[in-house]
Amino acid sequence: MDFWDIAGWAGAAIVVASLLQQRVLRFRALNLVGCAVLLCFNATLHVWPMTALNALFVLVNGWFVLRLVREMNDSAAFEVFPVQSDDSYLAHVLEVHAADIGRFQPDFDPSTLGQTSGCTIYLVQKADETVGVVVLEIQGDTAEVRLDYVTPKYRDFSPGEFVWRRSGMLATKGVRHVITSPRMVNAYYGNVGFRREGESWVLDA
Repeated sequence: MDFWDIAGWAGAAIVVASLLQQRVLRFRALNLVGCAVLLCFNATLHVWPMTALNALFVLVNGWFVLRLVREMNDSAAFEVFPVQSDDSYLAHVLEVHAADIGRFQPDFDPSTLGQTSGCTIYLVQKADETVGVVVLEIQGDTAEVRLDYVTPKYRDFSPGEFVWRRSGMLATKGVRHVITSPRMVNAYYGNVGFRREGESWVLDA
């Protein structure tokens, strides 16, 4: 098997791997790389219809990657909406993503929502798509994060930075300190201004 045979199989494998991705940016980036490899492979063999097709895929994926990268830190791309604990759409989102939520925050129990007066709930939206859910337990000027969930599709983006730094949701509630649950798995808070304090992360808003 020569170099171009290996390149052809490798490009095909990368394209297949891209189709298995839940994260939209990762899907586009991998698909771009795989199509670029196949573009070179088919051009070398003078298979012009496949060369043209992969060239088109490279252009389309490149355009999407550039747009998605621009949106990653664009505060205008996300919005935060407060919802009530008995909101039917909230219940639907929590039910659909229950298994995934349990992986990252095993101590979250949706049946306890609304049982305390300080429970505040937000849906994070990108246009008409739900990006995530944030549940806070607010006492005075301190908020404890009971849930901070981002759907798999948007984990390559930065909704957390928007929520904690740019959305204004903490200021409207008079929150000056945010404390996370110590049982969160793969917490990203060190990247958005939180500091480590024991087993939790703390933000001084």
